[in-house]
Amino acid sequence: MFVLDSRLQADTVPIGDFSLCRLLLSNDSNYPWFVLVPKRADISEIFELALEDQLQLWQETTVLSVILNKVFAADKINVAALGNVVSQLHMHVIARRHSDPAWPAPVWGKHPAQPYTAQQVSTIVQQLRSELTVGFTFAEELS
Repeated sequence: MFVLDSRLQADTVPIGDFSLCRLLLSNDSNYPWFVLVPKRADISEIFELALEDQLQLWQETTVLSVILNKVFAADKINVAALGNVVSQLHMHVIARRHSDPAWPAPVWGKHPAQPYTAQQVSTIVQQLRSELTVGFTFAEELS
């Protein structure tokens, strides 16, 4: 059974679900930083997913990347599956801008996280709602 790692749960805001992945917003307003977590139990590496799930993960990562590039006017989209601290498989998708506080360095540990306000999260959800119209269920619709 899929259970979200407690560290991911503590550090993110749930946005909703694609068919394979849960979409989370990293609670750091320094960057539009999203996390995709395949809803599969006991998986820590991409190659541990069934081939169909691997393809679905890349498809969802690509869809999200295109949307983030558009919505946040990104200069670069960073995609990474590191898992050195949280072993549960998760894909970071970060919209980077030349003006962001860490540019051009990686975002990890560069600056203290600045949590989002409820209004900022609401604005991001509304921006995504206009783009994620097919094959996605927003968190408030999951309950």
